Amino acid sequence: QVRLVESGGGLVQAGGSLRLSCAASGSIFSRTDMGWYRQAPGKQRELVATITSGGSTDYAGSVKGRFAIARDNAKKTVYLQMNSLKPEDTAVYYCNLRVIRSGNNYWGQGTQVTVSS
Repeated sequence: QVRLVESGGGLVQAGGSLRLSCAASGSIFSRTDMGWYRQAPGKQRELVATITSGGSTDYAGSVKGRFAIARDNAKKTVYLQMNSLKPEDTAVYYCNLRVIRSGNNYWGQGTQVTVSS
């Protein structure tokens, strides 16, 4: 059974920074692709950033150059460093884990990020 627990959300002023963490349980972390998604009120959930088991990363255009995703396989944790935050980054941020072999997806409970102008 896989469980994801996010932390690090909060309220920050525009231009500020936050770092989100997602800790995973289970023994399959190194054989997974990880990602961060976000959902703003009234909008669909959207991809923010992904990182493969090999460490390759990809970002949504709206966050490229401001956000950085990283993973620590020993700690079974994925991070999202968010810099130069904007009010439009306000959303609930969700951690996603995809098991490479089975394709199964798992989600965390979400953490709120609010950026004030």
